Amino acid sequence: MNDVPHNAPGQHWQASGYAHHADFVPALGEEVAALLAPNAGERILDLGCGDGRLTEVLAKSGATVIGVDASPDMVEAARARGLDARVVDAHHLPFDHEFDAVFSNAALHWMLNHEAVIASVHRALKPGGRFVAEFGGHGNVAAICTALLAALQARGISGKARFPWFFPTVEEYSTSLTAAGFTIDSIELIPRPTPLPTGMAGWLATFANPFLHGLEEEVREAILDNAVDLLSHSLSDSHGNWTADYVRLRLKAYR
Repeated sequence: MNDVPHNAPGQHWQASGYAHHADFVPALGEEVAALLAPNAGERILDLGCGDGRLTEVLAKSGATVIGVDASPDMVEAARARGLDARVVDAHHLPFDHEFDAVFSNAALHWMLNHEAVIASVHRALKPGGRFVAEFGGHGNVAAICTALLAALQARGISGKARFPWFFPTVEEYSTSLTAAGFTIDSIELIPRPTPLPTGMAGWLATFANPFLHGLEEEVREAILDNAVDLLSHSLSDSHGNWTADYVRLRLKAYR
């Protein structure tokens, strides 16, 4: 997969918008943070730390936590919390055998060359160090993806090259982990229907920009409206409350 682009075109993270539309992401990450079980004195890398909300939770354990993210705006927001946060490409982590644990929540599915990321994580860990993560797995937002692809196709636009995510099966990701030298402790897919505080329009505005990259504003709006209409039959209840069809892949592995 070395020819796969590292990051999705058109996706620009803004800390304020993310906090407004997707504050559920760090909140729901507390279960995987508990699986990490950070200890005082450990060195932990938070991979894809975002605005640092969950990084703060890890730091309260007494561990030394470094957050890295590809978004300068997110890193600035994390630094504003007093955290050690750095702009770093996860495909090329500049660390060698430095961390007792690498943690990641809701970020790895954006990193399309997953084998490069796994190799980077392996290199960053001390021998015996643990890798604990949760991200979109096979079947994640399947209805949303289908609606977006259909709305694009209706206008003669292929969505295949625009698809911004890697949602692996347990078997796929297990194979990549073991090939990189990890020993898997646990790995599973977890269906998790997720209420959307600002509805489907807010979710799409936050996460679906790669599908619309380079299109005229009028076309973008028509595609979004079409997708929301298609999804209203399956993901919205009679009161207008929206739920996203999330499926998460959660894992714990050792170097």
